[in-house]
Amino acid sequence: MFRTNNCGELRLSNVGQRVTLAGWVQRARKMGGMTFVDIRDRYGITQLVFNQGVNAGLCDLANTLGREYVIQVVGEVAERSNKNANMETGDIEMLVLELTVLNESKTPPFTIEDNTDGGDDIRMKYRYLDLRRNTVRQNLELRHRMAFETRRYLDQLNFMEVETPILIGSTPEGARDFVVPSRMNPGEFYALPQSPQLFKQLLMVSGFDRYFQIAKCFRDEDLRADRQPEFTQIDCELSFVDQEDILEIFEGMVKHLFRFVKNIGFEDTFPRMTWEDAMKYYGSDKPDIRFGMKIVELKEAVSGHNFVVFDSVPYVGGICAAGCAGYTRKQLDELTDFVKRPQIGAKGLVYIRCEADGTFKSSVDKFYAPEDLKQIASTLNAQPGDLILILAGSKRKTQKALCELRLEIGARLGLRNKDVYAPLWVIDFPLFEYDEELGRYFAMHHPFTSPKLEDVPLLDTDPGLVRANAYDMVVNGVELGGGSIRIHNRDLQNRMFELLGFTPEKAEAQFGFLMSAFQYGAPPHGGLAFGLDRFVSLFAGLDSIRDCIAFPKNNSGRDVMMDAPSVLDQSQLDELNLIIDIKEK
Repeated sequence: MFRTNNCGELRLSNVGQRVTLAGWVQRARKMGGMTFVDIRDRYGITQLVFNQGVNAGLCDLANTLGREYVIQVVGEVAERSNKNANMETGDIEMLVLELTVLNESKTPPFTIEDNTDGGDDIRMKYRYLDLRRNTVRQNLELRHRMAFETRRYLDQLNFMEVETPILIGSTPEGARDFVVPSRMNPGEFYALPQSPQLFKQLLMVSGFDRYFQIAKCFRDEDLRADRQPEFTQIDCELSFVDQEDILEIFEGMVKHLFRFVKNIGFEDTFPRMTWEDAMKYYGSDKPDIRFGMKIVELKEAVSGHNFVVFDSVPYVGGICAAGCAGYTRKQLDELTDFVKRPQIGAKGLVYIRCEADGTFKSSVDKFYAPEDLKQIASTLNAQPGDLILILAGSKRKTQKALCELRLEIGARLGLRNKDVYAPLWVIDFPLFEYDEELGRYFAMHHPFTSPKLEDVPLLDTDPGLVRANAYDMVVNGVELGGGSIRIHNRDLQNRMFELLGFTPEKAEAQFGFLMSAFQYGAPPHGGLAFGLDRFVSLFAGLDSIRDCIAFPKNNSGRDVMMDAPSVLDQSQLDELNLIIDIKEK
């Protein structure tokens, strides 16, 4: 056997035993006539001891070991005289009797330590080395456990795991598809699935009333911290259910994962918030409710004072930052610069200081008397020592800017503690979004989302007011997952396609197989999908999903380790009947 034990399991109870270990050299230290080597594997680290006085040849060999050499050692477990409380195996060491070098190693380009000296680019290039680090390995262990517990929970509720195809037809509605040329069908292309949406609905028609899949999905979109071109969903669909059934089942799954993976129990039902209230009070459809500081509409309170910035816009809103009246001019300028960044887009920031003595100091003193400022402060329920921050502009854009400002202030005040979790359901989303530029409606989720039954008449009169039977699970301002009750009626589905600008021919070409299936007894059904990568990164306290994916892409969508995407040989292009014509940007 290469090893009788792993490098993380030996304890005082093993003292006196002869054992064999195998792993990588973490570090080596020569101290007088003794050489100490730390050997590491996936399970931990054990200290090895080589004694020059006992076996000089063996000690000399140990002195040649470099970092990341792969070695096998045979020896006796002994109690350490200088115990290391920071190591799980810190009470023991191994007195080495035999040493075999299984493989040498070049000096790695960065240290294989928790706090490595390697930057992102170099770590991604040598990702197979980066994965040896405890912090990264622990993220993948967490991912494994979450996937295992997900399967365990769903299996107990009679869900059946079914794999769906990776090579499918393109349905370019939403993000861009990744496409794959077909050699056997020249000039035709598969697409990689953005989700298993159509197949899971077909499985409901097929009678598989409780389906799930931990599914790989693909979207060709611009990347950010919580996006990768390929990602993983916990994808679920159920028949003969309504929205309440789905919220109950999957709230249970979230609680199960918190309990068995994080050892955190949630006894109460998760709060629910309508999309309208989420936008009104938090400026986001994924509100972070770990702290208050709700947005307050102020248009009525601030109008009529000849301040054109407020009088000329449809919306004015503010937040109250408790205890921040002492912010310096420099800090206020930093916040102004923050909201004026292009990605936020506010034109400026108005502040009101609620001084400890009950007076007010504002950047708009010229337009508002002390009594006016007091009234505004009362509208926000501000107390002495608080700071009021106000933005103005179009409604949705200003609400979103206030959301970003609220989160920034929350971070500065230490209110966004990663060890505190505040889950909620956001419900009653609009069914449609209207694009002014294109002059048409788009589905806020996807074309198969069912409208609220009581809102169906509005499809003919005012589609923008129709609410969807849709729901999102949000934790700490992160959308972990979402779903909807689906349309199972062919006539209603055709009406949706019509409102979304699909001609009957286009709808038939893209979704004809689904509409055909609906003619054969489609049951009422609905579903939900969680982003596994986001879920793991939330539990791990990461700012990016990249470190909970074994081999991620960089921000340009490249795999720098494999140098992908790459150019194809001409012979491959010829076989696929492809001609590359790169247009200048």
